[in-house]
Amino acid sequence: MKRILRLIGLSITILTVGLLGYGGLGYWDAVHESDNYIATAEALIASEQGPQDLGPERLEQLIMVQDPAFQEHSGIDLSTAGAGLTTVTQSLSKRLGFDSFRPGIGKVRQTGFALGLESKLSKDQILALFLKTVEMGNGPNGWMTGFFTASAAIYSRPPSRLTDSEFLRLVAVMISPAQYDLQKDDNALNKRVNRIMRLVAGTCSPAGLQDVWLDGCA
Repeated sequence: MKRILRLIGLSITILTVGLLGYGGLGYWDAVHESDNYIATAEALIASEQGPQDLGPERLEQLIMVQDPAFQEHSGIDLSTAGAGLTTVTQSLSKRLGFDSFRPGIGKVRQTGFALGLESKLSKDQILALFLKTVEMGNGPNGWMTGFFTASAAIYSRPPSRLTDSEFLRLVAVMISPAQYDLQKDDNALNKRVNRIMRLVAGTCSPAGLQDVWLDGCA
């Protein structure tokens, strides 16, 4: 029995070390590529496709929905209501750090990568890359990638010139872009937009950490 317990303990130790190492590789990969990421982000910001180009209130609304403690955390948030289990930085890491992301053990590398990004990039740089790479669903010319791209494709205007409802429709699809249709009067999308409107107006709040669908605002 003692031998079995020792073997179990050793196996757990090896597994833990392996997971930490995998996460550490993600961290160092992000750090290694950080100069390239910074250059890309600064180019986006210079071309008026950065977070500040959404407008101050609009940026605050997007963060409130996507990652309410984004400005305070260091890549991970397991306590803020409505945050879910994936921060903006982790979401970006899924796209930058993987050819093909798979849940499970991939989350370990994703988290390490996010911590690496946060150690080198500013919050504005992270947001600029997030806005450029986020998937936005089907548009007139096929699948759309990028918040500014979707704004132009659907409304023929940049985000700063959208109505409040139009802007929040774009924000609403980010949780599950294949589920909603920006090109028509989508009832499910309208319901999510209404929940987000109540959230940003301050008349409701998420029901807990994992309430990313805003059931607390239903």
